Amino acid sequence: MDLPKLVTGREMAAVDQRTIAEAGISSAELIERAGAEVIAAIAVRWDGLAGLQAVVLCGKGNNGGDGFAVARLLRAGGGSARVFLAADRADVQGAAAEHLRRCEQEGGAVEVLGEDLAQLDAAIQEADLVIDALLGTGLRGAPRPAMACVIERIAHCERPVVAVDIPSGVEADTGQVHGAAVQAVLTVTFGLVKVGQLFYPGRSHCGALHLANIGFPESILRDAAAQALLLSAEGLGPLVPRRRGDEHKGSCGTVAVVAGSVGMTGAAALTADAALRSGAGRVHLGVPASLNDILEVKLSEVMTRPLPEVRKRRCLSLRALGEVHAMLTRADVLALGPGLGRYRETEELVRRLVLQTELPLVLDADGLSAFAGQAEVLKGRAAPLVLTPHVGEFARLSGLDKRQIADAPMAVARDFAGEFGATLVLKGAPTVVALSDGRVAVNSTGNPGMATAGSGDVLTGIIAGLIAQGLGAEAAACLGVYVHGRAGDRAVERLGEWGMRAGDIADEIALAMVDAARSA
Repeated sequence: MDLPKLVTGREMAAVDQRTIAEAGISSAELIERAGAEVIAAIAVRWDGLAGLQAVVLCGKGNNGGDGFAVARLLRAGGGSARVFLAADRADVQGAAAEHLRRCEQEGGAVEVLGEDLAQLDAAIQEADLVIDALLGTGLRGAPRPAMACVIERIAHCERPVVAVDIPSGVEADTGQVHGAAVQAVLTVTFGLVKVGQLFYPGRSHCGALHLANIGFPESILRDAAAQALLLSAEGLGPLVPRRRGDEHKGSCGTVAVVAGSVGMTGAAALTADAALRSGAGRVHLGVPASLNDILEVKLSEVMTRPLPEVRKRRCLSLRALGEVHAMLTRADVLALGPGLGRYRETEELVRRLVLQTELPLVLDADGLSAFAGQAEVLKGRAAPLVLTPHVGEFARLSGLDKRQIADAPMAVARDFAGEFGATLVLKGAPTVVALSDGRVAVNSTGNPGMATAGSGDVLTGIIAGLIAQGLGAEAAACLGVYVHGRAGDRAVERLGEWGMRAGDIADEIALAMVDAARSA
């Protein structure tokens, strides 16, 4: 997988420094190019620059330098800009100072903000948009009080805000906000996406995220030290299985799904259906015998198999073990867990299946719960294993506190995957995929509308369907997570966030696969 990097502020600064030292591109030239990219993005969003009135707020560093370049180029393109500096003029040094001088020489004063911000308030009222170039990717912690006051003004203004590189007040390394932070409708970032632009609350402050390359050599971007990788269409598109002209259902892979209990037939149906929609040639679904007729009605294209059950509870019994093994003889992958319930006999069935089957396995939901407090048992499994917990399930599985997980999802996922030799899909906003070799990838797709019952079952089916078609477990997990999020993004465009259901996500899987394939 050739995936782009996801970096912290320090890691991006190292890319800047290498570009200046090795590629001979000066800091002033990088600022000029950054300004041009922001202007290009604004021109697309606002249908040109002519007549556009902007307030540009600049800090003392190179992010402020970008702002000076934006103001100058906006004026050259037929717009107008009133520029404010939230620092002493003497504090602006180096390339940023050069762009301050150019900004003033080519058409307008730069006003220094004092304690009285009335002039800023008045300017914003007359503007069409505000451009935030106050603080860049070097921020750690809360902005200083004087700067926080300016940021508060922008955060509560009634004008659209364009953030240069990252919204001021958002930590590029974490996405954390410690006080005032700009709420942008558009963020134009440079070179590589920053961690804080994908993790909340930072992600919610960015608005639409536009990535621009301002001349960083590909070799430097590729070799950059990075916290993680980014799941993107360009990197994952080549993994989408391509079908030969002579393919048939048997050569496209067979998924076995063992799922469902009374009241949870939907989980089984969603998983099986998603496996088909992601391209698997056949899906066999094993369910408690008394529920088989229900699944026959729900699923026209899936082959169902009634399995021995605990009658009074209508969940799978340990007696189903032999029949499941027989079912697996014709399968390429097993998806296990959605909607199985947590009755003790069913959990024992799960534990035996996990350790006895030599097929690649996607373990989800109640399948994961069967190993709560017994995670060490999973180390005895030799075949490929993909675990797909949400934070609560991962807390039960790992023994970690939910807060520990939420505070450092990449780190805890990396440690667990490495220790257990598994692929860990830690579902959340965003979803993190940790590979057994220590690499971590963060998803770029998905939206809040996907916070709906059954969404995770759809993901399990997608990953299993991709493994059945020949992808390795790690590649299938990465592509599956991306496609799942892309399907959710397609669904939200059609339906909005509020009424979206897991079935709506499943309906978009096929076209999400097409989107990824076309990006290759």
